[in-house]
Amino acid sequence: MRVSIGNTRLFVDVEGLGLVPDGATMRAKPTLILLHGGPGFDHSSFKPHWSQFTDIAQVVYYDHRGQGRSDRSDPETWNLEQWAADLVALCDALEIVDPIVCGVSFGGMVALQYLVDHPTHASRVILDSTTARSDPALMLPVFERLGGPAARDAAETFWAEPTPQAMKQYFELCMPLYSRTTAPDAADRMHRQIEVANYALFGQWSRGEQRTFDLTARLSQVQRPVLLLAGEDDPVCPVDGAEVIAAGIPHARFERFDDCGHGVWRDQPDQAFHLIRDFILGRA
Repeated sequence: MRVSIGNTRLFVDVEGLGLVPDGATMRAKPTLILLHGGPGFDHSSFKPHWSQFTDIAQVVYYDHRGQGRSDRSDPETWNLEQWAADLVALCDALEIVDPIVCGVSFGGMVALQYLVDHPTHASRVILDSTTARSDPALMLPVFERLGGPAARDAAETFWAEPTPQAMKQYFELCMPLYSRTTAPDAADRMHRQIEVANYALFGQWSRGEQRTFDLTARLSQVQRPVLLLAGEDDPVCPVDGAEVIAAGIPHARFERFDDCGHGVWRDQPDQAFHLIRDFILGRA
């Protein structure tokens, strides 16, 4: 379904009951809202894996403004501040109070912007494989360690100027290095995202705000509990960048994963989902 949040509509999917019988009354379960990566893709990579949390939460998936199956909207509104405000507007439209928000990769950047712009809105926030500022200098050594000089050169060229040729080389040489494991359905996952991708938005982001955003000075404004997950072998959101977040949010629980790349929940799902479950339940 598409939900209107004013000047655009967001594609939303909801899984699990929000109200469940509990003796003589109905008990409200917490709402877990998932913020997908990209930018330019959709929420589909979360499915079906995050369905496992429907026993303890109602799970809300949505596509960010301009992405996936949401309305393309005005390119002038494709920015972190607006994407963070859209999360609040979506909660208002769906009457969601005190959500648990989980952002992965680019979705984590949106979650960080949301945390500093709306510090009391969430009940708690999960950040997986993300960064508070763009820093290619941190990425390049990891790309080289994992893929050699050719991968480093492709990454450096792409992040300097993402031309179609540079993007092609980056996809061929660098993206296979994102994860330490390859899921059996990896090709299908990628195809499901590509079929609804907005490459214009990705190009605008990578030439614009991706180069300039820096939330580090505002991290001290974060008030809610935060679970921060990072892989030691993440080339695009290196663990050094996660350390910056952890230093800026001293109360955050920071978990580092060995032999793990970009998207901790994908590379090490058993351990990641165990931590996330405990965090949702307030046990971590």
